[in-house]
Amino acid sequence: MTQTQDEALIARAMELAALAEAAGDVPIGAVLVVGDARFEARNEKESLGDPTAHAELLVIRQAAQRLGTWRLSNSTIYVSKEPCVMCAGAMVAARVDRVVFGCPDPKGGAAGSVLNILAHPALNHRVEITAGVLQEETAAQLQAFFRAKRSAKEDSA
Repeated sequence: MTQTQDEALIARAMELAALAEAAGDVPIGAVLVVGDARFEARNEKESLGDPTAHAELLVIRQAAQRLGTWRLSNSTIYVSKEPCVMCAGAMVAARVDRVVFGCPDPKGGAAGSVLNILAHPALNHRVEITAGVLQEETAAQLQAFFRAKRSAKEDSA
């Protein structure tokens, strides 16, 4: 994929993230491309009351169910924020080839910020990483969400 395609799909992940925010979830969206098929999801932890309902896991589950296989070879996942340990582990288990993400997560990122599960030499699969696509925009989206949350909390105190 060219840089322009990466940016377009991260921009779509940001649109999905906005839907997550509107539903009361942290604004993170994911798009998974496998050949000609495209799958989309947004964070739904709050909506579903499920700690595993991260955008990345939901889109991986969706693709596996619709394609009838857990092995998502020849796929790329686009996510607005660096994957956490759980999501990075799922990408390795699903044999995702590549992850493209927007902003890093300095407190919980598992694609290089805190850990690098995706390229760990002891694991049976490695995922190619393209980091920082639309980094400023994706970071601004998350920062605005958390700023508003803090402001609302202060107003209610």
